[in-house]
Parts: sequence; C-alpha cells; structure tokens
Amino acid sequence: MTEDARITIAEFERIVEESLPLAAAWKIETRALHHGRATLRLGFDAGFLRPGGTISGPIQMGLADVAIFAALLGAIGPVPGAVTSNLSINFLRRPKPSPLIAEARMLKVGRKLAVGEVELYSEGDPEMLAHVVATYAIPAA
Repeated sequence: MTEDARITIAEFERIVEESLPLAAAWKIETRALHHGRATLRLGFDAGFLRPGGTISGPIQMGLADVAIFAALLGAIGPVPGAVTSNLSINFLRRPKPSPLIAEARMLKVGRKLAVGEVELYSEGDPEMLAHVVATYAIPAA
C-alpha cells in the first residue's frame, strides 16, 4: 500500500504556475501524484521538434525535471524552494512526434538531498525513450 501524497495535484499545479513559468507554458498535465511518485504528460507541439523530426533533448529533460519535482513534493509537501542539483539523462531511442509521458519515483528522500528517477515514453508506446536520474537540494525548514 502506498502513502498518500503530501500535496494535491491542484496545489502542485499552482506551484508550477507560480514558480515554473516555462513548464506552465508547456501545459504539462499531472496525471497522477502519490507519495514519492508522479506521472506527467506533455502534449505534442511542433515547436518541440529539432531537425530530423524528433523531440529535442532539452524538452525531454525539462519534462523529466518537472516530474521529479512532482514526485518529491508528493513525498515532502509544498516546498517550492527545492531545486535540481544534478540531472543525468540517457537517451535510449528517438521519440516519436507525439505526446510524452514521464513516470517519476523518488529513490531516497533525506533532510537535505533527494534522489529520483524518471522513465520517459512516447504516449501509447511501451518502449522507454530515456532514463533520467536527478538529485534535488531541499532547503532547510
């Protein structure tokens, strides 16, 4: 059984709107939010494509970063001052020009640092596009 999230989807989306204007402009949708887990969806936009017709790496990294932020706030509550201190991404295959799904989970949440991972998928395709591991710095309470 999983614990309930310490923040609601509406609270998380309000934080995104107020503190992450680029993510808000991308209209990232929070599909699920649990304690230490989150699923987000980024709708397709032709502006996300790079030459060759693939979704650019910075778009994928941005979605993954927001997904880990959601999973972290699901675990610790509304702490908008938590920031990425490291992010590593392995691009596994070329994404289709379609919406992206990010499935994030926290691996460890400490008092000052938290580590999480994200799996990125093209919507409707079970093959992982990218694997992301990130560390977040949590501000002192």
